[in-house]
Amino acid sequence: MTHSPADQQYREKQAGALQTGDYLFPPGNGPAEKITGIELEHDDFGVPALVLVTTAAGGRVRIAYSSAVPVGEPGSPATAAAGSASGDSPDAGDPGSGGEAPAGPPAAESAPGVVVPPLPAAPPSANAPTAAQLALIPAPSGTPESVIAAAAEVHPGRNGVAVLSERLVKGVNMKSGSCLRDISDLAHDLYIQLRDPDNALAVADLLNVLPFDGNRDRWQSVERALALSSFICRELGQEERAEVYAQLLQAPDSLETDPFRARIAARVRQRALNEPNLYDKEIFRSIDNGNHDAEREWRLLRFESLLFLRAHGGSETLRTSELDHRLANELEAVRA
Repeated sequence: MTHSPADQQYREKQAGALQTGDYLFPPGNGPAEKITGIELEHDDFGVPALVLVTTAAGGRVRIAYSSAVPVGEPGSPATAAAGSASGDSPDAGDPGSGGEAPAGPPAAESAPGVVVPPLPAAPPSANAPTAAQLALIPAPSGTPESVIAAAAEVHPGRNGVAVLSERLVKGVNMKSGSCLRDISDLAHDLYIQLRDPDNALAVADLLNVLPFDGNRDRWQSVERALALSSFICRELGQEERAEVYAQLLQAPDSLETDPFRARIAARVRQRALNEPNLYDKEIFRSIDNGNHDAEREWRLLRFESLLFLRAHGGSETLRTSELDHRLANELEAVRA
């Protein structure tokens, strides 16, 4: 099979060999999406039959175990995919790199698959915090809009915070994924850029109390807020409150009731924790190119990955002491 040079940015991989961290082109015209979860479904003879893939954008794709599917690199763009249904995934480009975007897979070779709708609301987690622990999270001092407005008033003239707050004070919709993302971004900006942990926590707590409802896209924003809040509380010496946020973040991990699926999910989750994407190549490339804006954007993504790992108590490859050291270094770098 021959491809043009533009097609060399993607390759085919057997579905059974997919791993978390791979970038899969889902059915339709969307860009490559990062795989965050993989489950196997066996037939009645115990032979792997289906691969159930979850992406960072919240989508789920079912693929025949022996199928060859197109995978690419971060930022691989969308291509026309004849006869495929389009998805709702956000773009996953190289922030600020300014480089030429690689081409996606040819339309005729899009892998077959079915996009599975979001899961229904999840049952309570077995390891969720108790009522006494949840009481450590203070109730908001007003409506979500008033909490956001109060945080913005402390930092007049700050463009990033002003843009987000002006959009949010018009009305907060907790069912909107874009609204949740804006709140999460605002909490990060308040802490990282403006060094305001108190208002960052107040804004993040608007999301921290939301339960996991099976929608991975919306949960990603809540997860970011929980990981940041846990880190801030540890920095402030509020260890018990930090642990509550960490427990809330990990609560969805214990929702699977099927023993086999739970074992597979645990194995995949541990592999993701042991082999996290810390964007080393992207950061070094930005440094080599002298692109400081791109370097900062990639370091922010690395900081978020480290926050997630720290909220999980580290992994088999990264201890909490190492994570604390790296988080301090990244925070200093992005604030510089």
